[in-house]
Amino acid sequence: MAVKGIDVSKWQGDVDFGKVKSAGYKFVMINAGYGRYISQKDKCFDKNYTNAKSAGLNVGAYWYSYAVNAAQAEAEAKVFLEAVKGREFEYPLAMDIEDAVQQGLSNAVVGDIINAFCSYLESKGCYAAIYSYADFLKNKVPAECRKKYDVWVAHFDVDEPAYSDSYGMWQYSSTGKVNGVNGNCDLDYSYKDYPALIKEKGLNGYGKSQKILDSAGWKTGDKDRGVLALKQMLILAKDKKLIDQKLDDNEIFGEGTQKAVNELLKKWDYSANGIAGDNFIRKLGESLK
Repeated sequence: MAVKGIDVSKWQGDVDFGKVKSAGYKFVMINAGYGRYISQKDKCFDKNYTNAKSAGLNVGAYWYSYAVNAAQAEAEAKVFLEAVKGREFEYPLAMDIEDAVQQGLSNAVVGDIINAFCSYLESKGCYAAIYSYADFLKNKVPAECRKKYDVWVAHFDVDEPAYSDSYGMWQYSSTGKVNGVNGNCDLDYSYKDYPALIKEKGLNGYGKSQKILDSAGWKTGDKDRGVLALKQMLILAKDKKLIDQKLDDNEIFGEGTQKAVNELLKKWDYSANGIAGDNFIRKLGESLK
């Protein structure tokens, strides 16, 4: 089922996102800027982000590219993340590639530019996507890139975009009228549950939720023979190269023991809460077999 959204930039001025949501729109893609310099950040991005979030809308962001080689594209990706740092996004962080300087480039170079930009975003824990109009996607963007990254395709005033490959979002109008937005507004459909995908994978500023293995057990400050037994098992784990942390052979649960316990908890994809309870002991025993 398609979800309705809009995309905005400084050109829309002050947007009443509460009215946008009341009109039935669920998400907004916000322009964060363009190019390779932080001075090119969209002057309304911070305000748009804050107000859209406050209204309860899901938010993504996009960055307009005019890179002509991979090095410039990576520089753009870096400043994009600088512009949006410290924020959470339920929708993709998209590269807007359509500039006239890129139309004359070879398909291979366009692919290099997209890979440099989007792979950098992914290396920093972001859900990357490509935005462009249908003709550019079909004629300039290599198929490998269209398959590797989500596509946000633009094609206005048609029943469906003239683009046969898969896409996650469609920008279907540039002349929409939305309550809360002054003048024309870009209108979009989303076909994926991006908030669920992004939060499940812990991307776009959302830390992946971790399970608690034990909420009670031995912890920092404890001192007894049970701790001594635990540490003997941890020393064996060190000998088997399951952990790197060295431990003293005594019955004190100190900083080193906490680090060893947390090292294993992280390896097992549990919250590193520094507690070694019954479940920890059983799991460690299984690992030592």
